[in-house]
Amino acid sequence: MKLFEIREAFGLDHLLPAERTAPEPKAREVLIRLRAVSLNYRDLLVVQGKYNPHLKLPRVPISDGAGEVVAVGAEVTEWKPGDRVVAPFFPDWIEGNPTAAKSASALGGDVDGLLREFATIRADALLPVPEHLSFEQAATLPCAAVTAWNGLFVTGKLQPGQTLLLQGTGGVSLFGLQFGLLAGATTILISSSEAKLERARAMGAHHTINYKAEPDWDKRVREITAGRGVDLTLEVGGTGTLGKTLRATGHGGRVSLIGVLSGIAGDVPIGPILHKAITVSGIYVGSKTMFAAMNRAIVQHRLEPTIDRTFSFEESVEAFRHLESGQHFGKVVIQIN
Repeated sequence: MKLFEIREAFGLDHLLPAERTAPEPKAREVLIRLRAVSLNYRDLLVVQGKYNPHLKLPRVPISDGAGEVVAVGAEVTEWKPGDRVVAPFFPDWIEGNPTAAKSASALGGDVDGLLREFATIRADALLPVPEHLSFEQAATLPCAAVTAWNGLFVTGKLQPGQTLLLQGTGGVSLFGLQFGLLAGATTILISSSEAKLERARAMGAHHTINYKAEPDWDKRVREITAGRGVDLTLEVGGTGTLGKTLRATGHGGRVSLIGVLSGIAGDVPIGPILHKAITVSGIYVGSKTMFAAMNRAIVQHRLEPTIDRTFSFEESVEAFRHLESGQHFGKVVIQIN
């Protein structure tokens, strides 16, 4: 089978095509022919060596993918060849709370990812692709969409009529916008691009803020909310934005801490957390149970993911460079034909 692997050193220049023997499904496993994968910022960090500089090489990157079943191992009765399936970010996190063992199963990290033609996954971890979605659309769901779902509803406990703050226009934030609107929340989205803000408004964002034009965007958020602050934020910026996020959050509000776009090290102002009784929760994607609940909502509302651009398998490195540029609006996808 064809694949791309981080060969002998980190960096996009070392993400190279290769070939290996296709795997065979063991008992309770399914062999999938991948048809599409999508990129997350984590995938870029993995290739760059910033996610885990001690990662053993070679390594196949990318956690998110969808495809079709081509063979099943012994004791597999729930899947058959031809079924369209999507793989979860954590194959071993089926339900319940996260554990070290469940986290270790994350694809594209300590375990080879899906930038390849074939992969074996435990049968009970897979989910069916929603009927109205293509392989490319389904491939955007495992990390970004489940992260947003968890951050909004499982951990964030978002309720109709509450206010939701979203940062940027990457995959998590745009899924957060779509899910937030479905839930009846008032949405506020910040970005440095007027063109992207216009597209976000076209998707239904109630309020938008250009944080370059208004660097004190936390004050603008409080103005929009009549001084109360927001009920919930999907915090994808990291320590560089967390201080303003906390100032923009109201009493009893919540922050779902997801991303590290501006870094993971730095001072954390605990004053607003204490004085306003803010709950800050770390979000590391989610379980298969969360994924299944999210898919039911996606099917019910015929929701379609926002795909920025689709690349061919041979253009995989170019896809990573496009993500690295920060010019994308939504998800970057690679087709595997």
